[in-house]
Amino acid sequence: MTLSPTDRSTIRRAKERAASNRSALYEVLDRNLVCHLGVIVDGAPRVLPTGYARAGDTLFIHGSSGARSLRTDDQVCVTVTELNGIVYARSVFHFSVNYASAVIHGVPETLAGQRKLDALRVITEHLAPGSWEHARRPDKKELAQTTVLALSLEEAAVKIRTGDPKDEDSDLELPTWAGVLPIEQAFAAPLPSADLNTGIPIPGHVTARTATTPAR
Repeated sequence: MTLSPTDRSTIRRAKERAASNRSALYEVLDRNLVCHLGVIVDGAPRVLPTGYARAGDTLFIHGSSGARSLRTDDQVCVTVTELNGIVYARSVFHFSVNYASAVIHGVPETLAGQRKLDALRVITEHLAPGSWEHARRPDKKELAQTTVLALSLEEAAVKIRTGDPKDEDSDLELPTWAGVLPIEQAFAAPLPSADLNTGIPIPGHVTARTATTPAR
């Protein structure tokens, strides 16, 4: 399946970095954990970081029901950025970063009832796999304090940069180091809460993640 670009989701600058396959969008979203939600509040732009998750061609975003940024029935923009390396060039002009990014446009739907609960399960399992069956489920009061938005992935763009610096031919003989400093992330050892009751072991679905490369 391919992405179906609209005028605002068409990549024009460095268009050779645009990914046209929908699977590239899924991969960027599934590898990462935090998005930035761009909305208009009182006529001014507001961009906020928040957790998210994907199910099929729908992105779920959640937050406090008191957050004005989530009370929207207008256009929003969601971005996810994955930083993979710092690109050192022979000239300052050509310094860059290696990255993968996704931008999604659309009008979100505010979920309720079972659809809201199902979306919270998807978000929980994306951020902390295994936790939906391990922890207490949200009660009515907590659900009332939580807003969940569903945003279609129909209008989206993906842009990816990899590889070496793009130096000028005239600079290739300069005695200046050029290359890439990769950026990697890894889970560290779990830290128990200070108020955790004695004798409660770290569950397997938590310890298992320390042996994996995490989502961002």
